[in-house]
Amino acid sequence: MNIKRMMLIDRYFVGVLALILMFGLLIMTSASSGMTSDPYYYLKKQAFFMGVGIILAVLILYFDYTLLQQYSLFIYGATILMLVLVLIFGIEVRGTTGWISIGGLPPLQPAEFTKILLIIGFADFLGRRKGELNSLGQPLPCFVYMGLPVLLILMQPDLGTALVYLVITVVMMYMAGANPRLLGGLIIGLLGFIALWLFLHFQYGVWLPLENYQISRLAVFIDPYQDGKGGRGDGWNIIQSLIAIGAGGLTGSGLFNGTQVQLNFLPEHHTDFIFAVIGEELGFLGASLLLVLYALLLFRALIISTKSRELYGTLIVSGIIAMWLFHIFENIGMCIGLMPVTGIPLPFVSYGGSNMLTNMIAVGLILGVNLRGKKLVF
Repeated sequence: MNIKRMMLIDRYFVGVLALILMFGLLIMTSASSGMTSDPYYYLKKQAFFMGVGIILAVLILYFDYTLLQQYSLFIYGATILMLVLVLIFGIEVRGTTGWISIGGLPPLQPAEFTKILLIIGFADFLGRRKGELNSLGQPLPCFVYMGLPVLLILMQPDLGTALVYLVITVVMMYMAGANPRLLGGLIIGLLGFIALWLFLHFQYGVWLPLENYQISRLAVFIDPYQDGKGGRGDGWNIIQSLIAIGAGGLTGSGLFNGTQVQLNFLPEHHTDFIFAVIGEELGFLGASLLLVLYALLLFRALIISTKSRELYGTLIVSGIIAMWLFHIFENIGMCIGLMPVTGIPLPFVSYGGSNMLTNMIAVGLILGVNLRGKKLVF
């Protein structure tokens, strides 16, 4: 790929992304400053993974992503193998067997990388079925394709990632031409089935494929103070998050000045609940700024998807948009009490090497689609 073609890259997308990354490092500086003896420990690790991710994104730009179609079956097989191996050899962290440590390297979370692998494989799977997703039985192979990794994820168990897979499936199928009414009916049916299953569990003790702590999170989502411990049990995280965001007001208390964060009342404030840090220390204005940046990033990605020369590129970018959008919606939703706590990180902001690398790989793919869709004029 020559320099002249590189100049055609979507500068608005790159510029907004750069602002989000800098915003993330800024808030990480405050969120993690009092967690270890080295106040910059997590900041340095986050910056390291960010740097590695940028290198990966640039390398992907020089790779013709359409060649991946030839290996879609292998990619899907590798995805399933990774999810099986993590069940056998994985490390348990906070009740979820989702991490693998290779040699002396930091533990990685395969479920994060499999999101991208599934998007790449599913894009080819759907592309081969263009025009064949309109009747009731035609989408069934698609649900089987994505259903197997969802089941493996639930066995870890990781409800949040399983929900991400489902959202990716629906959005990509819609972009591939699936009948909207059919998809809507299936979604309503699935939600009704889940609601019935939850009702039967809480009323009659019917088994759920979730750990007790995950079921408790679903219960306290309705009222965090009804956790059996007056809000000091499973409802604690939500309560402290709401207190932090409420205390921030319009402009916030300022970096390093948030009491819920700096006094460690708010758990997981550098990962799952980092939006609460933003709300407390930067206030409504700071939180709104981040939301505007996210909206611009997703908008530019959507433009890139619509200008793709081939359906394959459109589907890949659409899957990534779905992944990011659900992460943003779920993470912020659980911080403000509108969604149950599932441990979903905030893209480019929450601490986490696997998530950062996954998102930067996604950036490389989006920009690859962007450049391939541009006409080079000499």
